[in-house]
Amino acid sequence: MLRDEDTEADFQRFLRRVDEVANLLQGLNSSDSAVKEEAIAETEKRLREEGASREEEEESRTTVNRTVINTSDMARAEAVDAGAFLAALEKDAKERAQRRKKNEQLANALKEKGNEAFREGDFALAIRRYTEGLERLKDKQELYTNRAQAYLKLHEYEKAISDCEWALKCNKNCLKAYFLMGKAQLALQHFSESRQCYEKMLQIDPQKENLFKACVNEANLEEKRVRDEERAAREVQAGNAAALSIQELLQRINTPGQDILYYTAGIRLLAEALNNCTGQTLFRTNNGFSILRNEPVRGAFCAERKSPAEVELCVSLLLLWQAACAGNEENQRLLLAQPEVSAQLPELLSSGTHEIQRETLALMCLCSENESSRRLLARQELSRFQTEHQVLLSRALLTELMGRFRRGNPAGTALPVGMVGSLCADAEVRAQLARSRECWQACLDECSDGSSPENSQCVLAVLGLMMNLLLESNDTIQDFAVPISGRCLALLSHQDGRIVTRATGVLSRALPASPSAVQEVVKGGVVKKMLKFLKVAGQLTSSYAIKTLSICTKSSRQAQEELVKWDKRFQVLLKLLESENELIVGNAAFCLSQCLLIPGAATSLLDSNVVLLLLRQAGGDAQRTSVQENSAIALGRLCKAEPRHIPQLRKLNGFSILNSSMKYVHSS
Repeated sequence: MLRDEDTEADFQRFLRRVDEVANLLQGLNSSDSAVKEEAIAETEKRLREEGASREEEEESRTTVNRTVINTSDMARAEAVDAGAFLAALEKDAKERAQRRKKNEQLANALKEKGNEAFREGDFALAIRRYTEGLERLKDKQELYTNRAQAYLKLHEYEKAISDCEWALKCNKNCLKAYFLMGKAQLALQHFSESRQCYEKMLQIDPQKENLFKACVNEANLEEKRVRDEERAAREVQAGNAAALSIQELLQRINTPGQDILYYTAGIRLLAEALNNCTGQTLFRTNNGFSILRNEPVRGAFCAERKSPAEVELCVSLLLLWQAACAGNEENQRLLLAQPEVSAQLPELLSSGTHEIQRETLALMCLCSENESSRRLLARQELSRFQTEHQVLLSRALLTELMGRFRRGNPAGTALPVGMVGSLCADAEVRAQLARSRECWQACLDECSDGSSPENSQCVLAVLGLMMNLLLESNDTIQDFAVPISGRCLALLSHQDGRIVTRATGVLSRALPASPSAVQEVVKGGVVKKMLKFLKVAGQLTSSYAIKTLSICTKSSRQAQEELVKWDKRFQVLLKLLESENELIVGNAAFCLSQCLLIPGAATSLLDSNVVLLLLRQAGGDAQRTSVQENSAIALGRLCKAEPRHIPQLRKLNGFSILNSSMKYVHSS
């Protein structure tokens, strides 16, 4: 391997010599006489040094030298034609370049052979081909990173790290080298070193933030898994009764030849024992997820028509998995990776047995709380859940199931909605649901009553689902925009602040779909309500409220007039123009520009700092160009409606600022 110090020093000398010769040739061919003379002087200096070095070597090989030195010959040697030397040097450089080109072609061919072997899964052969390529061209970065990737596949992590280090000597900004080194360090359980590699990736390319977050999350989860398993092992070694009981229960459940009731009782007891992270870890490390290898258990779980005893065992098994997976991403991953589980979940949802449906939905909701498990739910066998079982993705899921759940457990009514809301992070699921009229009607029905705490949880979940669905745009949303807006307007008086915030958010996303919806909510007093929120609410509610106002004032003269009436001298809007949130500033400037169309509105702003605030935003460096655009438009309308603002604009050098910001104003 190229790891010892002598080889590394030789490699570094090689790279320096390549750079030095290239720089000399560039200087010798320069059109600048000064640069060319400096290059010639440096070349002659190197010639003398190399000659002296050769003489020293020759002298060291001669014990006694009695030769009479011919000084005239030395003089002639020193008078070697510089032009001839330069020509020889250039010829040598061209020969080197030709050899390098040939070697590069050979190295590329070997790299492709290595890539082909890698794709076929022959990682050992791939490593040999990459190594042969490096023998031809030892500073080719891609060969090091490709070989590192092959070493990773063979679990030779130290060698992979070494190759990544060599790749970084060739290119210090090699993202792939840092990525693969991070993976190798993670496999060696060097968690800090792994995260440092990923941080280097982000420093080199800030646009890789999503990849960085995914890699760091993987490292954090792996570190947590290792720490949890170490702690669980210590509990067992210490003879902890709870830990030992979990092991004993798992052994009993795996005992063959017992009846269904025996297994059901054992599974119930085991579910109760998994009441903390250590219990969940012991369940995993003692092969708890292999429980379906037990034939009676698998038979009951997969049976198309279940007897009462099989239903009881199936429900017990679902409860066990809930206990094992609650807040534990590693356990969720292992559970959903099992083909029998992912294949059976859609079948269980459509089984027609209330208890099985309820616990299946609860398990899916639990697993949909994090991105990785949600991805498994959305893209594995559950794709059939999205197509074949339409009843579960429409009114049946959101009304019939929840109606039955409410009779037994009101607090559980939010589970199916929360699960579907989480699954809507997947674009295909979201688009399908957003086109479903039954789904929207079910959402409206569930939002009708949020008075009790139990129903409040359901309403909150439904509003979250509606927020996700309104990221889409289609005819169904346009048809339902008026009733959706009306229902949300009624919820703005709810005592639960979370419901008020989400209802405002739904309004801000539903109103653009329908001018009729805008008219209805304006008539219902939405302007006054939004102003109230803007005075006292937090940033999230304020961002929804100002967006709602901007939509209303864009198309409704009544909304403009009411905003002028209720926001005296635009105190609320002027305060919002000083916000650090660009979305809030942009919408506030837009609202102001719309209201300035009302006679007398601009006059009410005399003796205020509106010109200064708008100029600051119009000439600022906000990333959202709507901030500059809307602020410039508002300034123009302000001065047109009330010319007495112009002296202040001129005093603040506003005309030049406006001129520079006009590039953001497209057609206004």
